[in-house]
Amino acid sequence: MRIRAERDDLADVLARAARAVGTRSPQQILQGLLCDVRGNRLEVTGTDSDVTIRTTLEVEVLEAGRTVVPAKLAAEAVRKLPVGAVTLSAEEGEVEITGNGPRFRLREFVVNDFPDIPDTIEAPLVEVDGEAFVAALAQVGVAASGDDARPTLTGILFEAHDDGLRLVATDSYRLALRDLPGIAAGETSLVPYRALREIGRTIADAKLGVQLDDRQAAFSSARGRMTARVIEATFPNYRQLLPDEYPNRLSVSKAALLDAVGRAALVAEEHIPVRLSLSESGVELSVTRQEVGEETEHIEAAYSGEEMTIAFNTRYLTDGVGAVAGDEVVLETIDPLKPGMLSGGSDGFQYLLMPVRL
Repeated sequence: MRIRAERDDLADVLARAARAVGTRSPQQILQGLLCDVRGNRLEVTGTDSDVTIRTTLEVEVLEAGRTVVPAKLAAEAVRKLPVGAVTLSAEEGEVEITGNGPRFRLREFVVNDFPDIPDTIEAPLVEVDGEAFVAALAQVGVAASGDDARPTLTGILFEAHDDGLRLVATDSYRLALRDLPGIAAGETSLVPYRALREIGRTIADAKLGVQLDDRQAAFSSARGRMTARVIEATFPNYRQLLPDEYPNRLSVSKAALLDAVGRAALVAEEHIPVRLSLSESGVELSVTRQEVGEETEHIEAAYSGEEMTIAFNTRYLTDGVGAVAGDEVVLETIDPLKPGMLSGGSDGFQYLLMPVRL
């Protein structure tokens, strides 16, 4: 196998595929990238067996063939070569990467050891706006758990809702959902968020294809394809947490609220909440930490309902406010002991946050 391509283009396809590679995999072959040259194209595949990313590049083919190169090392080696054309070749157990002087010789992995990963799944393909879809995943993903001991909570639920797609995530302390009208959902699937957040970094484009079945989720574009094994578990019944209505409603500037919570977080620790006192005059934020001091400030806001004080974890509150797409944030509450709902008004995003008992 022997190809020639521009340094930046080759470094890009190698680095994007390498994002699926697990650096601590006990299987050495899974620390490599499969480079398959056919016709005038190079296809690069990286996988950790749960998540697979394939990228492609049109190259000058000097000799077709296949090789498996060390993922991180090969990607970094190409990136650090001088600007210009780079040659990548494999022969007799050795991979050679050269470009304008420098030469890397790397040990080739055994090609036949690389897992055979199906390229297609039996599910209808739905085309979505790539930028909007990635943004929606990021909004909902803030509520996904990072605790692998609770795998059910590390994913985003894809399900049909009102002739569209609903995305839902929860870590049991907060819940985020986003409705995307006009998108056929296909199978209800629970997809690992660690895979979904790679879409924007690897294959996102103006148009994105989505396929879901009971075993895999696939996302594809002109830049490549990512597949992920779905989480085989029952997602919590989140609907029972969503009230029909809220009697109290606060509308406040997103930027002002983020800045205020950020200042409060300087005093607070993880276990110390920020208090929000809601009244017709707006919202007063306060936080007290006995060994440090306190911070208090007032923000102008529109409020309707009974005067009340409700407290939230500062990081969780910041995550929710930051995920709102618009310039205004709406906080709806029932009482200080029941979850509050953050939203931007009309974009279909909702963020349910458990209060901290005072």
